[in-house]
Amino acid sequence: MLLYPVYALLFADTGLSTAQIASLFAVWSVTGIVLEVPSGVLADMVSRRRMLTVAPLLTGAGFAMWTLAPGYPAFALGFVLWGAGTALHSGTLQALVYTELTRIHRARAGAPPPEAPLAAPDDDAEPDEPDGWVSTTYARLIGRSRAVAAVAVLLATAVAVPVMALGGYQAVGAVSVLTTAAGALVGRTFPEHPRPAPDTARTGAGVRAVLAELRAAAASARGVLGHGLGEVARSAALRRALVLLSVLLAALSMDEFIPLLVRDTGVPTALVPLYLLPFTVASVVGGWLAGRGGRWTVPVLVATALCQIAGALSGHPAGLLLVAAAFGAAEWAVACAEARLQDGVGDRARATVTSMSGFGGEAATVCVFAAYGLGSVWLGAGPLFALAALPYLAVAAALGRRTVGPGR
Repeated sequence: MLLYPVYALLFADTGLSTAQIASLFAVWSVTGIVLEVPSGVLADMVSRRRMLTVAPLLTGAGFAMWTLAPGYPAFALGFVLWGAGTALHSGTLQALVYTELTRIHRARAGAPPPEAPLAAPDDDAEPDEPDGWVSTTYARLIGRSRAVAAVAVLLATAVAVPVMALGGYQAVGAVSVLTTAAGALVGRTFPEHPRPAPDTARTGAGVRAVLAELRAAAASARGVLGHGLGEVARSAALRRALVLLSVLLAALSMDEFIPLLVRDTGVPTALVPLYLLPFTVASVVGGWLAGRGGRWTVPVLVATALCQIAGALSGHPAGLLLVAAAFGAAEWAVACAEARLQDGVGDRARATVTSMSGFGGEAATVCVFAAYGLGSVWLGAGPLFALAALPYLAVAAALGRRTVGPGR
């Protein structure tokens, strides 16, 4: 999206104050948090491919409002639409990819697809034992998708400069809307095996029939949510996987403050973007290598923490390379943690449980931002980044005591 690197400038140039811009970001965050789990429940009830098609269209509608009617109301509603689109995408993509990989593996092995669990699963049934190929392939695909996304952001930043010079915010906004439309077309290309739908056929006509359908849909949603919560409640391993993934996502959110760390090492403000390149490269490499060496998760997390602590406390620009390496390793670890979570979830509520991790990550991220703001009163960016590495050690310790995976 070409709007990514310039939308804050669009807000400022439209006349918004810093407080108003901050409130827009708050609207964005709250929307994502509120809709995260409900969107996961929806993804377990309807076509996940259809949701991946609709999600970018909602984001595109928000960008169109920014472009055609710039102003605080349009910006706020645009962030609501963007947050809704992100929520529809979050959890849905992961659930669809893992489910289809499982079906591919079953087809290759000559096993019948798991039709029955999708149609009317037993609430006490446990998910099938995960297959190594499915878990490894899932981590590799998700990691590489993030690597490609990071490269796309770099390209968008580079392309936004000439487009902005030629056509201003209108041109940047128009290209961004077209990009979301292309994303919707890509969403349509995902394979999806049809899943049995709940029986909500109308038994009559008129208002009563519509109300009956709504009640049936609400009951189905409650059933899916209850099944997902039941899976989490029954499985200690699944609870650990959710918590550990949320912690990793929150620790990784420190990337928002990397420019401050770079400048604190003495790098001139004009050169800060150049010093951010190693972080992007490391994230791309980490994502691309996801799915390999999963048995080394614990030592990699320990090394991640040590690199971030040493690099952040060095106070020298060269130390930033260690911090960049830590962020690359963290990207790899997040993909591995997501695969562990998927291994322990049944398909009926897969998107719901995955969205719970997204909700936990968002909530923990808000805590990280608040802690950084509070800690900055007494500490500089270096010590704060060093403290932010401690969650990696905590996750490594938890994994070292007991491997997270399916089971009770």
